[in-house]
Amino acid sequence: MKALIVIDYTVDFVVGKLPCGDPAIAIEDRLAELVKQFVDQGDDIVMAVDVHDENDPYHPETKMFPPHNIRGTSGRDLYGKLMDIYNRNQDKIYWMDKTRYSSFCGTDLDQRLRARQIKEVHLVGVCTDICVLHTAIEAYNLGYNVVIHEDAVATFNGQAHDFALAHMKNTLGASIVRGGEAVE
Repeated sequence: MKALIVIDYTVDFVVGKLPCGDPAIAIEDRLAELVKQFVDQGDDIVMAVDVHDENDPYHPETKMFPPHNIRGTSGRDLYGKLMDIYNRNQDKIYWMDKTRYSSFCGTDLDQRLRARQIKEVHLVGVCTDICVLHTAIEAYNLGYNVVIHEDAVATFNGQAHDFALAHMKNTLGASIVRGGEAVE
């Protein structure tokens, strides 16, 4: 069994308050294709979506980044085609709020995956070197097989993107795929 975890592909992270910009826009079609594929196959899909409370003095990101993905704002909406796919398939896609980089930290994700006997997680979304990387690290530490879709992850900085992909492959043993095929 496998699950697709779509990480932070929201308006704020694509074109909004903390945008990855063109690299994130460029992966929209591939993300939509993967979500549709997983829906059609009946596999588990999780929308792991960053959420913050405005001016939260206790959250470390408040001092590190501009306000983003604020609870109740349109910045938390899924970007582009993903929002429409989610709206049409809410019964098949699990929306999960997260407050840290890793989709596992402080959430029920591990319990949800284990209850469904999922052993393999496919990670897509943004940012490759932040939330995708931290989710991959925790998935590795929890014993999941990790697959990163290189053509469906993006970040602010090309060097950081390349570093994160190499780190996930060489240190975590993640499979890096493009178009469903292994990247050497």
